[in-house]
Amino acid sequence: MTWTWRYEKADGSVASPRGLPKETFGSQGDAETWLGEQWRGLLEQGVEQVSLFEDARREYGPMTLSSGE
Repeated sequence: MTWTWRYEKADGSVASPRGLPKETFGSQGDAETWLGEQWRGLLEQGVEQVSLFEDARREYGPMTLSSGE
């Protein structure tokens, strides 16, 4: 099983992949830890929300990266 994040705009469309990391993870926990460390940089690159996938199945999301400030 492979876990990946799909980077999205606020309207749910996929964010342009140019310059965004293409990471895959062996576990949900690894994926969530990585996002916890990287979310600010993704937000700066124009990613507004993310969804977590296990292979082709959406585990959860969309989840906003904005802190609401």
